[in-house]
Amino acid sequence: MSLSIRLLAALAPWRNAPAWRIALSGGLDSTVLLHLLASQVQRESLPALSALHISHGLQPVAEQWPAHCRQLCDALGVPLQVEQVRVPAGASIERAAREARYVAFEAALAPGEVLLLAQHRDDQAETLLFRLLRGAGVQGLTAMPVSRPLGKGRLLRPLLQCSRAELLAYAHQHQLTWVEDPSNVDSHFSRNYLRHQVMPTLLARWPQATQSIARAAQHLTEAAQLLDELAQQDLMAAQAPSALAWLELPSLSLPALAALGDARQRNALRYWLRAWTPMPDSDHWAGWESMRDAKNVAAPMWRLAAGEVHRADGRLWWLSGDWLKKPALPLGPPSANEWLQLPDNGAVRLNGELPDGALRISYRCGGESMNLPGRGHRDLKRLLNEHHLPVFLRGRVPLLWRDGELLAVANVPGLDGPADRGWQLSWRPPTNDQGLSW
Repeated sequence: MSLSIRLLAALAPWRNAPAWRIALSGGLDSTVLLHLLASQVQRESLPALSALHISHGLQPVAEQWPAHCRQLCDALGVPLQVEQVRVPAGASIERAAREARYVAFEAALAPGEVLLLAQHRDDQAETLLFRLLRGAGVQGLTAMPVSRPLGKGRLLRPLLQCSRAELLAYAHQHQLTWVEDPSNVDSHFSRNYLRHQVMPTLLARWPQATQSIARAAQHLTEAAQLLDELAQQDLMAAQAPSALAWLELPSLSLPALAALGDARQRNALRYWLRAWTPMPDSDHWAGWESMRDAKNVAAPMWRLAAGEVHRADGRLWWLSGDWLKKPALPLGPPSANEWLQLPDNGAVRLNGELPDGALRISYRCGGESMNLPGRGHRDLKRLLNEHHLPVFLRGRVPLLWRDGELLAVANVPGLDGPADRGWQLSWRPPTNDQGLSW
């Protein structure tokens, strides 16, 4: 079956998209993909076709690539958009360039548009080997998906069932020209070492190695899907609502999770956490066990790349964004029925009539006490213990003072205002979003 027929079959579910945009580097793979589709425009009713070239500016020779891509697109009658990106310095230029490229891809896609990448079966095999040598788990060893959401549109890899040899043969047959990235032959980069040193040796002994490895990636994708389904089932029992209904933070019931075996605990936590943070490596999972099993520790916590998991009152809580910052004191006194923004800590307001006197908002420092009708002065720490307020909240919950007297603790029933409900102190906590509050 010809490459054209296989390509159109792979693209069939997206024939009604408003546009197909080809990620064009100017190299062999994307040049073949561009030529294949441009050749079909006159014969087939296809979505609007255009190309997108991302210029990283990492080496002098790359300055010529946009011009090459423009010449290629002009010859085929395909519009071209060129985007310049800045790649920040870091330990991995490959990773930084990829991240910058995908940010540009996402920004360029209009709603419903499809971005076509020219990755093929050999890339699939190399990706699995690369991740295997880095010790990836089942999720990390899954195949590159044929399709996934990207911004307002969709990313699609329609050549994953084709080999590089097939693309090269097509390019020679149609006398195509393409650019060669000098960095692609530098075996200092791990992917290049696999491509030029390891894969030829494997193929010499096992000619079907790329097909077999790509097929293994598909099997691992199925295994990962089954593990996700198991995680969803295990998390159902652990997602019982918290008694603190006003605290809109992701949380789980620890006893329900701890009743599972260790492997299922890790599987459920990976599924729960992966939307918010990169997963820890195998050694770092000791932090989970230490937090889970901690005895006589006031606030057990497990620190991850993008946030922290806190254990409090039989629950796990995910904290990130403003929750990781120490809140500064408010900029002014509270107003009646108006939200007062709290730096890095959401907002607070007094509902009802303001009590007389000079009022101020502050946070707990330690040693505070509160005068309760019928109970006299009670230590605030003991009161917060009675109400099962998690430790990570105690230094953040707003306190209302008048002339040295603690009048109220926001959101804590019985402590948030007078019994006659003439007024009430309400707190809207920060979100978990990076740098965002309500």
